[in-house]
Amino acid sequence: MLSLIHLMTMMMMMMKMMIMMKMMMMMTIIIIIIIIIKSVETSQGGKVTILWNQQVQTVRTIPNNKPDIIIRDNGKGTCVLTDVAISGDRNVIKKEAEKILKYKNLTIEIQRMCM
Repeated sequence: MLSLIHLMTMMMMMMKMMIMMKMMMMMTIIIIIIIIIKSVETSQGGKVTILWNQQVQTVRTIPNNKPDIIIRDNGKGTCVLTDVAISGDRNVIKKEAEKILKYKNLTIEIQRMCM
């Protein structure tokens, strides 16, 4: 019969394995996104411009002006800001709200610059 300490140790090991599996899934998703990004035509004359790890040059000083991925559709004149976060199941909505607030000023400034 297993002691309480053994059971707790096994539970901790299982929790660590679950966290590692989640991280591996997120890394796989990020790698797939990078593969898709690299396969899209990204030249200035192309339909889509994709930037990553670059600051957005704005007229006003914006504290959070470096999202992870920026996808700009040159034909439609639209821009998508993407910031990647790995959070637990319980924190997804909270993280999403934090990211929206974090880049709100940058979104407004980009809209002003494009008009």
